[in-house]
Formats: sequence, structure tokens, C-alpha cells
Amino acid sequence: MPRAVLDANVLVSAALSPQGNPAKVVQALNADAFDLVISESILDEIRRVFRYPKIRKRHGWSEEEIQEAVERLRRIAAVTPGEITLQVITQDEADNRYLECAVEGQADYIVSGDHHLLDLKTYEGIAIVDARAFIVALRA
Repeated sequence: MPRAVLDANVLVSAALSPQGNPAKVVQALNADAFDLVISESILDEIRRVFRYPKIRKRHGWSEEEIQEAVERLRRIAAVTPGEITLQVITQDEADNRYLECAVEGQADYIVSGDHHLLDLKTYEGIAIVDARAFIVALRA
């Protein structure tokens, strides 16, 4: 089964727009179509982004619902230990956390909407794709 790291922007987009491709990625996750790989730093970013006032206004979740969503991700994912440090993306250093997680967790894919990651296309054999391309790859 393929292993994938999901960018926070994919998960947040899925929560805000249940008909889009990011939501289809989450549906595929819920259907066990791939294994999720995640790190504590990515979980922290997801929690932080869900708490942004502009985002919170759109999803309307309580603090408990945000915590439960993050904890559910932790429960269903392979959580990497966070021992690798990479300095590949210089324009937005935080994007390196996704590469670190993918390498450490032996992921096949990083699914993102972030152009800093997408511009790489691949890193150490890990395909970096947007949500639409990932859905197509899962169907193949």
C-alpha cells in the first residue's frame, strides 16, 4: 500500500471544501487506500492552522473538535520520530518538515498544494504531487 505525507494545506482544504480534490484525498485515507505518515511538527502545524481566526470562522470547530481531529490523525498515522533534519527548501524553511517526515517514514508521496514542494517534483524517490495527481495515482 502506498505511504503518503499530507501537507497541512491539503487537510485544511479538505475540511473547508468537502467536494474538492483534497477532500477526495481524505476520503481515500478513510477508505484505507493509503497509509498516512506524519510527524509531530506536521501535527503542530495542522493544529495551528485550524486555529487561525480566518480558518476557524470557516470550519466552525470548537477547540475540542480541533484537538480530536489532530489526535485522530495521530492515531491512524505512522508517526515519525523527527530525527532527520534537511535544508532543501530555502524559500520557506518550514516546508523541509514534509521532506524530513517523508524520508524518515519511507513515504512514496508528499501531497501538497505548496509550490515550494511541488516545484521539486520528486525528492529521494518520493513523488511530490498535488491532490488531484495523487487521486489519479491511487486509481491507477
